[in-house]
Amino acid sequence: MTNRDSTPVAAGYRWPAEWEPHAATWLAWPHNVATWPGTFARIPPQFAAFARTVADHEPVRILAGGADVLAVAKSHLGTAPATTFYDIPTNDAWCRDHGPTFLLATAATSDPPASRGERLALVDWRYNAWGEKYPPFDLDDRVPERIAAELCCRRFAVDLVVEGGAIEGNGAGTVLTTRSCLLHPNRNPGRSKAEIERCLSDCLQARQVLWLDRGELAGDDTDGHIDQLARFVGPRTIVAATTDDRSDPNYAPLRDNLAQLRGMVDQDGAAFEVVPLPLPQAKFQAGHRLPASYCNFYFVNGAVIVPQFEDDADAAAAGILGELLPGHSVIGLPALDLVWGLGAFHCLAQQQPLAHVDGTSQE
Repeated sequence: MTNRDSTPVAAGYRWPAEWEPHAATWLAWPHNVATWPGTFARIPPQFAAFARTVADHEPVRILAGGADVLAVAKSHLGTAPATTFYDIPTNDAWCRDHGPTFLLATAATSDPPASRGERLALVDWRYNAWGEKYPPFDLDDRVPERIAAELCCRRFAVDLVVEGGAIEGNGAGTVLTTRSCLLHPNRNPGRSKAEIERCLSDCLQARQVLWLDRGELAGDDTDGHIDQLARFVGPRTIVAATTDDRSDPNYAPLRDNLAQLRGMVDQDGAAFEVVPLPLPQAKFQAGHRLPASYCNFYFVNGAVIVPQFEDDADAAAAGILGELLPGHSVIGLPALDLVWGLGAFHCLAQQQPLAHVDGTSQE
């Protein structure tokens, strides 16, 4: 996308917050045994439980390309309500990262997309499996294009590597990310911070891009995805992963992130309310520290799904989110097996916002 007149913002689109109404959630059925070495047999049932929980609140659209993958997916979810399967193949299950970033039209342009029946659009970022760590990734890289074709919606192809878990938005013009991820040479070599900020502004209507300096999280393989570290739960409210355990290698970077967030302001110059969200105690699988974080929760219509790690902090984290989100039910689901794949619920899901035209919904 080289012509700035063809950017999403110039065309009249915005990036809604995740808590805004959804038309659906997109998932990709897990089939890559190498992602969960030694434990894969436990993954499909837990993934199916997550999908059913989402389907209790909104339609679920599952990428299940090929006869074998589709048969397994249907054996677990074939009778689930509000669930649709798509013959779109993937390399892995992390739909947040390889899926599109969905946009909605605004009424700010003289010829808004709404007047042409184009309320929904998507950004198709480049995808390279977290810096080419896990080839092949060619099927995943094509997912946004395939989804755009299924939905017959406008697609903006962008020459920038951005995983969905690397960006967090408040729906009002502020985008939160980390230096260690988007500025990593394995993503966008030669691209400056200013260039990336301009692209986020053009694509996501970002008037303020905030960069956390510390993207480290023990066990993480993403170079610092923001959705494990800090999340918006309101336009001016952020929850931030923290730990009081000084022996934990996460202690110093998370402490620094908390202090940095408390000094930041939104797109209008207003300070944020920053609420600590505790990490569970260190969890391990096959000697590997797991990147278990309650920040990897996922919004659905009327609820928030929170990972649970068989830890004393499970209830505390759910309670904090419940207090901050009084209009949402808080649903805790087991995620300790899932996070051996180095991600949890937010990493697995991508929201499609609900578009409205003349008082009616349009997907």
